[in-house]
Amino acid sequence: MNQLISGFQNVFHDLPEAFCFAPGRVNLIGEHTDYNGGHVLPCAIHLGIRCAAARRQERIIRFFSESFSDQGVIAYPLDRLMAKECWADYPVSVIRALNAFGYPINSGADFYFSSDLPDGAGLSSSAALEVATGVMLRYLFSLPLTQQELALAGQFAENRFIGVNCGIMDQFASAMGKNGHAILLNAHTLSYAYVPLEKAALVIVNSGIRHSLAASAYNDRRRECEAACRMLKVSALCSLSREEFERRSGKITDATCLKRARHVVDENQRTLDAAQALLNGDFSLFGQLMNASHVSLRDDYEVSCEELDFLVELAQGVPGVYGSRMTGGGFGGCTVSLMSSDVVESFISAVRTAYRQRFHMTPAIYPVTLSAGAALTERVVD
Repeated sequence: MNQLISGFQNVFHDLPEAFCFAPGRVNLIGEHTDYNGGHVLPCAIHLGIRCAAARRQERIIRFFSESFSDQGVIAYPLDRLMAKECWADYPVSVIRALNAFGYPINSGADFYFSSDLPDGAGLSSSAALEVATGVMLRYLFSLPLTQQELALAGQFAENRFIGVNCGIMDQFASAMGKNGHAILLNAHTLSYAYVPLEKAALVIVNSGIRHSLAASAYNDRRRECEAACRMLKVSALCSLSREEFERRSGKITDATCLKRARHVVDENQRTLDAAQALLNGDFSLFGQLMNASHVSLRDDYEVSCEELDFLVELAQGVPGVYGSRMTGGGFGGCTVSLMSSDVVESFISAVRTAYRQRFHMTPAIYPVTLSAGAALTERVVD
């Protein structure tokens, strides 16, 4: 907290009014199903983005991030909230989204961000940034917004103004997380249930390979799924059961679209099965489903890479590890592994040594705890 206060003062020469924290997320299973109308099983994690903010009289919104300190303060006049092709386009797009939702921001503010999330690793730093901005705007301007509405504003900002056709999962997990629980979310209806995960350990390994969800490959996958829907004459791939998909899959005449669709339908069922396995305390079955998810992402959805495949195979060979898979949009980023709590240290040592030998780089490794959703952490001025 003291670091945020001193940082805000050094940059903006004033005191902040309030502080908030928005967690990043790791998706346990259910990859690329959210924008196909299916289920996902993410959890918010203790790593995330902290924000200090205060109102200002001038009609200017100013942003500063410790992660991009070389870029200095990025300022946007409220009357011209246009993209500047920089990190601050994410939080300013939330303001544009709220304007579109009927919550106009009519006076200025200053925002100071600090993050311990690795950028570009697939842990939803952009979603956490969007949700943190929404939490602060809600407080500063007394906006009657629910947590779910903050998540929807973040998704709208990214879809409409950033140009990434993401689903709702990342923002929803950051806004709606619960300590010690994953979230089984129906991305089509936004119905959800909390699933306890307190008797096993989660460890994230960052491959060090950066990915960008704005890259064409992500949007290509979405277009391929939409093409499969048109051939099947359905509104969403996840409206089909496995059995229905197999009966109708011959209507998909493009081989690539067929593979993409098969992954989505299978992954949706795996996610439902995985949530039930957690409720039953069956970590062994949950791990098997994680492993199968990675194979599908590697072979059918084709969003893995050599480094992720190596990490997953390595993790699966460590005694006490139930399962492992790539997580996030793909093309780099992180793996997530579920394991017995007593093997975490040996797992970290084995992964660090083998990855360094193979790729001549040391991976960042994060044992994580499951966090509550975004919220104010303290108010300086009532």
